[in-house]
Amino acid sequence: MTYISNQNYTPEAHWCKLPYGMTFRNDATSVAVDSKDNVYFFSRGPVPVMIFDSEGNFIDAWGENEFIRPHGITLDKEDNVYLIDAKGHMVEKRTKEGKLIFRIGEKGKAAERQSGDMFNLPTDAAIDPDTGEIFVSDGYGNSRVHKFDPTGKLIKSWGTPGSGPGEFSLPHNIVLTSDKKIIVADRENFRLQLFTTDGEFIDQWHIHHPMSVTEGPDGNIFVGEMGPPRVQEGVRNLGNCVSILSPDGKVIEKLGDELPGPNPNQFVAPHGIAVDSKGSVYVAEVAWSEWYSRQEPTPIGEVRSVRKWNSNG
Repeated sequence: MTYISNQNYTPEAHWCKLPYGMTFRNDATSVAVDSKDNVYFFSRGPVPVMIFDSEGNFIDAWGENEFIRPHGITLDKEDNVYLIDAKGHMVEKRTKEGKLIFRIGEKGKAAERQSGDMFNLPTDAAIDPDTGEIFVSDGYGNSRVHKFDPTGKLIKSWGTPGSGPGEFSLPHNIVLTSDKKIIVADRENFRLQLFTTDGEFIDQWHIHHPMSVTEGPDGNIFVGEMGPPRVQEGVRNLGNCVSILSPDGKVIEKLGDELPGPNPNQFVAPHGIAVDSKGSVYVAEVAWSEWYSRQEPTPIGEVRSVRKWNSNG
């Protein structure tokens, strides 16, 4: 497979300007951008939702003591915020100021594991800008995608455990493309699966350990790849990167180094991804959980868990 590396994008070091006393607690789980290219992070810090402008300047934060295990974030065309709380077993729709609009699921109450009922450790959501329909990947304790109407009423669900078409092994992230395809990051099957909005299987694309997926303004697909299992740590070119795919699924560019690390051109645990209207790429990393906590000596203080790569176009 032929692709280029780091030619059309440049990493921006020290982009995020955290105010004194604020922290991601080294695990920024997910990221989204709004209609003004402001950047929203959902993290495991004490104030989980933090908002910055495209230059990295702090705007606002909210959500203290309101979530159990932050995992996914997405926005609709009106800049309402959808927050996926894995251990809360819920999806919340809130205003950009943090006011609760509605909740899908009962906070803290899980469906039976692998029952197919909503939710058991959900992971992410996607919103149809035309219909307002909500698609949720459900996730760690289920092998399912749920489709809801704009008020949160369940329409249908699809998916079962397995590795065949329409089956999942940890659906970890989800996006609705501009041409109305649902793409699911089928994490432990090392693939992306494509569906219609009614859950009909279209295609599958192999990708190394896909954790997150989104569409750029040019129609290309951006995928955050986690690294290899620990027995293969130190092997080059196994994840810890962002792959950019053409709309037909061909890898055309990769961002990142051959190995993980703390430098601006490296990733350690890409967990969430977003692309703004200018093509800039934002990556949220569960950096402490997946990498820094196992380094010797263990770093002290805040480590890099958010990244920005600017488009050179």
